[in-house]
Amino acid sequence: MTLETIGQFATEFDDAVFLIGLAILLIEIAKGLFGGSLKGRGLLDMVASASTQIPYLLVEIFLMSFVYIAMVMIAENFVSWQLPLTWWTVALALLACDFTYYWEHRMAHEIRLLWTQHAVHHSSRKMNILIAIRFGPFESFASALFHIPLIFLGFPPELVFAGIIIVLGYQTWIHTELIGKLGPLEAVLNTPANHRVHHGCDDKYIDKNYGGILIVWDRLFGTYQREEETPRYGLKRDYDSVNPLSVWFSEWPSLFADLKTSKSFSDSFMYIFGRPGWQPKQKASRKVLLEQGQKG
Repeated sequence: MTLETIGQFATEFDDAVFLIGLAILLIEIAKGLFGGSLKGRGLLDMVASASTQIPYLLVEIFLMSFVYIAMVMIAENFVSWQLPLTWWTVALALLACDFTYYWEHRMAHEIRLLWTQHAVHHSSRKMNILIAIRFGPFESFASALFHIPLIFLGFPPELVFAGIIIVLGYQTWIHTELIGKLGPLEAVLNTPANHRVHHGCDDKYIDKNYGGILIVWDRLFGTYQREEETPRYGLKRDYDSVNPLSVWFSEWPSLFADLKTSKSFSDSFMYIFGRPGWQPKQKASRKVLLEQGQKG
């Protein structure tokens, strides 16, 4: 076993789940055509999902190679220890990448700057396999940064990147309504049912089920919610655009608008790094009073 064979396995795994995803997509298209649901906005939404790969791949080409080089340089110049390459360390690296993904994913929901990227993935009112490739342009870059601490733990950069590919690749097949609940597997793995919850914007489904491969992280850290009724998919706010450019940059206009009205550095900081929806106390109070007046 070498790092090269592990990298090759990760690539082949990614190719295999791509083919599985393609098979699911063909079934979804056939079902939509025969059922009459694949037309108009439904079709345009799928096109919008696929279109997000354009800016995403451009960032992948121009930035991710530099991130990988940075990881290699850190490992060679600042980390004098490295875990031995065994099946146990490979399994541990995959577990570590999955654990890191949980927190990376959770932070993408809790830090507005990261949410500007991840919201793209959540901006569709549909649930189909193309949502699996509906990404913000800089999501892969942010993901790699979260995994840098694994280099300091002694994991080789090649092993970390292989883990990232496998964790992301696994999630391809879970973006569908074709597959129901999978019995005991629901307690351990991130399944289509568990992930449908994550894409729900109903109050009880918001910010739940962050796991990549394993759903046990959500059970451990109190963010698990089982699927009950079918979720209403998409963003909490009223957003249903199928315009690719709007989908790519859906969260930026509101962020810039808030920064424009900012009265202090601390307000600007919180607009960028606080939770999505954060508002200064005075502005939040005025909003509550306005909503109460409208109800009255």
